[in-house]
Amino acid sequence: MSPLRKKIAIGVAAAIGLVLLGIGGYGFRQVAAFDASLERVYPTPVPSVTRSTDPAVVARGKHLVESIGACATRDCHGTDLGGGKLLDLGPIGTVSGPNLTSAGVGAAYSDGELMRLLQRGVKRDGRGVRMMPVQDFGWLPERDVVAMISYLRTVPAVERQVPPMQVKPLAKILDRRNELVWDVARRLETVPVAQVPVPSDSVEYGAFLARLCTGCHGERLSGGPIPGAPPSLPVPLNITPDASGMKDWSYADFEHLLATGLRKNGQKLNPFMPVEALVRLDETERKALWNYLRSVPARPFGQR
Repeated sequence: MSPLRKKIAIGVAAAIGLVLLGIGGYGFRQVAAFDASLERVYPTPVPSVTRSTDPAVVARGKHLVESIGACATRDCHGTDLGGGKLLDLGPIGTVSGPNLTSAGVGAAYSDGELMRLLQRGVKRDGRGVRMMPVQDFGWLPERDVVAMISYLRTVPAVERQVPPMQVKPLAKILDRRNELVWDVARRLETVPVAQVPVPSDSVEYGAFLARLCTGCHGERLSGGPIPGAPPSLPVPLNITPDASGMKDWSYADFEHLLATGLRKNGQKLNPFMPVEALVRLDETERKALWNYLRSVPARPFGQR
């Protein structure tokens, strides 16, 4: 190799080394910031609430836990709420919903502590919960959260050990970049309590319900690969009224999808989709969600 080429090769190698060093330093800082945030104890007070034994309240709570809350699904807390299956997210980590019955979390938390967890993402020890999508359903009014707690207190105990959650460095970096939500309480700390309209089939109420879709389909609801997700996970579809999404869908098509888990072309939804929760949405909720999805801007697939 000539002296000139040798100098060029050394220069290129040095430049690559500096870039890699910079990337490594950035990643280290983001991981450290994530870990520090998870160790923070929030001053959020524990509300003074008490469960209800009113059958109507308990029934409302059961509906919310199984539908909007999407708690009773295989990939969340399990259909019996005794803990969900371990979900392997590859380079992101592993997720497992804890046991919510009186043989698990239910025994450790007071009613007020559960209220704080469900509204602000703060655990019993004052630290933030990981991955639990409180940002998607934390808008539920206090009466509905009390109903959920009231129902959870009636669920039979399930003796099941749930494997611990694992958050890998990539997940921590994506969280700090606001591309994936793992550190929940940090995002809710300064968010005011939502003023939610009375449940109806309005676009306004549908906008709150649609928050349940953004975790997978993205803030713009146009789908695309989830950042950092392994190839084994399905790519969320476009649910805006774009030609690459649901432009040609009718409400009947949408209702059939929610009721059966079958798309307009007859294709079955991937099991990663919380079909168990979708089928339990009532008619008002289905119509409100549909009306909102038809009102959002049509966006090409992949803009999330």
